[in-house]
Amino acid sequence: MFDFRKSVVYQVYPKSFCDSDADGLGDLAGVTAKLDYLAWLGVDYLWLNPFFVSPQRDNGYDIADYRAIDPRFGTMADFQALCREAGKRNIRIMLDMVFNHTSTAHEWFQKALAGDPVYEDYYIWREGGPDGTPPNNWQSKFGGSAWAYVPEKGKWYLHLFDRTQADLNWENPRVRAELRDVVRFWMDQGAKGFRFDVVNLISKGSYESDGQGDGRRFYTDGPRVHEFLHELRQSTFGDDPEFVTVGEMSSTTMEHCYRYAGADTGELNMVFSFHHLKVDFVGNEKWVLVPFDFQQLKDILFSWQTGMSSHNAWNAVFWCNHDQPRVVSRFGDEGESWAQSAKMLGTVIHCLRGTPYLYQGEEIGMTNPGFTSLGQYRDVESINHFHILRDRGLHEDSAYAILRVHSRDNSRTPMQWDATGKAGFTTGTPWIGVTPNCDRINVASQLDDPDSILRHYKALIALRKRYDVVAYGDFQPLDPRHPSVLAYQRQHQGDTLVVVNNFYRKPVQWTCPVDLTGFTCLLSNYPGSTPQTTLQLPPYASLVLYRSAGASPRTPGGAPPLHPARG
Repeated sequence: MFDFRKSVVYQVYPKSFCDSDADGLGDLAGVTAKLDYLAWLGVDYLWLNPFFVSPQRDNGYDIADYRAIDPRFGTMADFQALCREAGKRNIRIMLDMVFNHTSTAHEWFQKALAGDPVYEDYYIWREGGPDGTPPNNWQSKFGGSAWAYVPEKGKWYLHLFDRTQADLNWENPRVRAELRDVVRFWMDQGAKGFRFDVVNLISKGSYESDGQGDGRRFYTDGPRVHEFLHELRQSTFGDDPEFVTVGEMSSTTMEHCYRYAGADTGELNMVFSFHHLKVDFVGNEKWVLVPFDFQQLKDILFSWQTGMSSHNAWNAVFWCNHDQPRVVSRFGDEGESWAQSAKMLGTVIHCLRGTPYLYQGEEIGMTNPGFTSLGQYRDVESINHFHILRDRGLHEDSAYAILRVHSRDNSRTPMQWDATGKAGFTTGTPWIGVTPNCDRINVASQLDDPDSILRHYKALIALRKRYDVVAYGDFQPLDPRHPSVLAYQRQHQGDTLVVVNNFYRKPVQWTCPVDLTGFTCLLSNYPGSTPQTTLQLPPYASLVLYRSAGASPRTPGGAPPLHPARG
């Protein structure tokens, strides 16, 4: 039976993964064609971003039909074939459910516009001010007001994201019943997991204006959210021990996540939180250029590790996804230390307590594409904020510089399979530009290289399966105030793991507070790494050190090293 604590989830953004029919868009058949690669890598669950019928205003997160596959991605037969072939390789399929909102093109919203009172109550409508102003001052996460006016109705509807993404009214039992039916439908088709998009926003509280900011304190982790999630679990996937669920939690608190992902709370298996990915923001504002705060990054990672562990709750641990820039461009090095920094960043995440999520291309060190014109971008959030930045008086060059760092399109460029001009993604015209460095950063060039980033990730995945301490161990920060080293210890049934990472280009000497006598180096991004109490750490150095319960503290022992070449 699958255990989500020993599993690794690989995220596929179908539109950019593999195009099987030369139309420039990735599709389900393309994913099926790459299953042998994913099985070789060792992943257990395959999370697919939405492939449902959608106007694609927000790249599929604006769903117009929850039960139909958009023809650009394939057919239901293609999905069933994917589930069947994945199952043969011991891979389970996880789907992305967008239940906070629908597209305004959805039949429910169209019936609401037509005046059907049943469907009007599927959404959130409010009267505006007498002077024609919106119901309150809440801001959309994509910029501008979170309310859109419908003249024919004389009312405003709530959209926390794009104006074509109308928020659903979860207070309506009919809405909750509809969404439970959607979950059951996809379970019947073969899905074995769900990722729930911004699911902690589904319960709204007061609709008053926010004198402190943008309104998020009134709709984040709302008053009935735990009740709603418990109800969803109990009536759908709760009885299937192989079913895995993860909630994307926007601006959440750790205290709420103890309940969302508690072992005995009956809600979800694990949560995504994003606090550690705001360390290069100013407050909640990401459309700025500032260096990342390393100490804050450590403080957040360590506090979530220890806090969730102390409450028997589970994290999804990750750097990258379809909404985040490439981590090697963000916290690593695109230059001469590119490979070492990519391996180090992978080691940090994969040895933490929690289920690691690996985003397509992360395992080969894909970088941000470096787009230079607005015409290269497809993301509605990025395009909106480019204009917002320009309206604020920012020079065009500065606005582009910010997009090159923070745009969601940084992670959405085609998967780089080989060194051809279109990276082996398609023989057609890609829907978004290919990153120019695909000639040197690609799967084909790393498959047979024992020292490649890809081989390092394969070894990291194998570690979790081979050593219980990686999956089940507790967590203890080591030297948490060090200015350049991120290190921690994991322990389980007498086994000990020590993970040491130099987060910077500058070499550093570091003295470990743990006696490393008797430890074995399981994995490193530099050859010849040997455990010793005082370590000389080269640029972006990373070591995974292990001592088994049976090894004497003064006698070398433990399991044999797991080298990337043999992983």
